[in-house]
Formats: sequence, C-alpha cells, structure tokens
Amino acid sequence: MKYKYLAQCLVLSLILFTSIVASAELKVGFISVEKILREAPQTIEIEKKLTKEFSVRTDKLKGDVKVLKEKEAAFSKEVLTMKDSERDMKEKSLAQVRIEIQRADRELKEDAGIRRNEELATLQDTINKVVTSVAKAEGYDLIVYTGVAYSSEKIDITDKILKSLGKK
Repeated sequence: MKYKYLAQCLVLSLILFTSIVASAELKVGFISVEKILREAPQTIEIEKKLTKEFSVRTDKLKGDVKVLKEKEAAFSKEVLTMKDSERDMKEKSLAQVRIEIQRADRELKEDAGIRRNEELATLQDTINKVVTSVAKAEGYDLIVYTGVAYSSEKIDITDKILKSLGKK
C-alpha cells in the first residue's frame, strides 16, 4: 500500500514538474564559431600581426631555399666534370644545407602555430565575454555553440556577436 501511494505521488510530481517546465519560455540562441573565427575583425588583425612577426624568418627561409636551388642547379651542370671526391663533398654540403632548411622550416611552422594558438585563445576569451554580454542583454537562457545537428535561422545570433566584436 505504501509503495502504491509513493508511486502515485512520484507520477503526480513528475506530471506537475513537466507541465511547469513546458510552460516556461526558454529563449535559445545558436552561434557558429567557425563563422565568427573566419569573419571577426580580430581574426584579420591576428593574421596581420603574425605575418609581420614572422616575416623576417619567412623571408630568410625563402632566400635560403632560392640559394639552395641555385646551388643544386649549378651542381647538376658541373657534376659530370667533377672528381669523385669533389662531387661527394658537394653532395654532402648540399644535403646538409637541405637538412638545415627543413629544420628551419619546421621550427618556423611550430613557432607560428604556437603564437597563433596563443592569439586565438585570447580571441576566444573575448568571444566568450561578448556572447555572455549579448545573452544577458537580450535575455537568452541558453546559447549553443557549434556541434548542433540543426538550428533554424531565427535562433542564429552569430551576426549579432560579430557586430559586437566589431565594436571591440
């Protein structure tokens, strides 16, 4: 008898809770993070900043590659007339230069990737603050990021976030 009464109370409370939740209006918004990261003015600033920051190393690497290609072209023209010892020495020298260029290229890419990630982390913090302020100002209960199977245009607030980011 106690279990029957307890079960009835549980069912009644579930029905009551469900009706309360269903009657409450939930304002939901959706944000496309990819679009924000692609179109935000801060993203363009970050790209310019990183390009400027790594331009000296990039230009030096391009120059080194050009010099290596010139040396390889000269070597291929002269290889038939060289002594074996001279040819071996030049091949080793060119291989060493090639390895150094590959190492410098790898280091440049790693350093640029690290700096890009640092800048994007700062941008993500800014985006989160803007999302929070827009959500509070416009009375949103829930803002959903990318990873959603479907969202209608009426709940997509990505453009509002981009406008707010443009003001920062």
